[in-house]
Amino acid sequence: MTAAGVRRSAPGAAPAPVHGAVHGSLRLACLYLVSRRAPAALAMLAAFGALLWAALHWHWNIAGGPAAQFVIPLTIETGAAAVIAVTAHGPFGEPERATGRWLPYLRLAAIVALTAAAVGLLAAGATGGVLPGGFLDLLRNVAGITGIGLLSAVVLGGALAWTGPMAYLVLTETALAGNVTTPWVWPARPPHDLGGALCAATVFAAGALLITVRGAREAVRD
Repeated sequence: MTAAGVRRSAPGAAPAPVHGAVHGSLRLACLYLVSRRAPAALAMLAAFGALLWAALHWHWNIAGGPAAQFVIPLTIETGAAAVIAVTAHGPFGEPERATGRWLPYLRLAAIVALTAAAVGLLAAGATGGVLPGGFLDLLRNVAGITGIGLLSAVVLGGALAWTGPMAYLVLTETALAGNVTTPWVWPARPPHDLGGALCAATVFAAGALLITVRGAREAVRD
């Protein structure tokens, strides 16, 4: 007596429904996004877009000189990046580890989707007036500073992921005042500057890769 054929389906049995697996994957993705407060993050990103629209429409910083024209948009972009970075942390850890191979894909998809949403919502807010630097500057700043936030989440923990973008904002404002030209301070570079774009893309790629592979730090012992 052997176990041969035990795993074979009975003659005429229907195959496992594909839609059931798809539904399960979508449900897992939705639960992941909810547990990372993605709906609240989207609401905050929309609020940042509205704030940018108001700032450009009513010219809040028009009297501050050329460098000051970038301060309010850059502060809003930094806030959006900080919101995205904080979503890398779940208040209950990562129960999705039980799903095995899906967790890295969930991390990456959530980060990319929220970053794209931030760029889109801020671009919509930029229709309120003339955005200093234009869309390319906005894209470079949001992506690069989000990468800084993701790196902060890996090193300091998701709850403190906002500290990296805020520290970089202070550094950038100092650079804008002192005419620093290093490409690693890309907001101070022209919108079409290749060096600044490469630095921002490198930081975002590094942050997304580490978050995908390792996730946000949860405790000092991690």
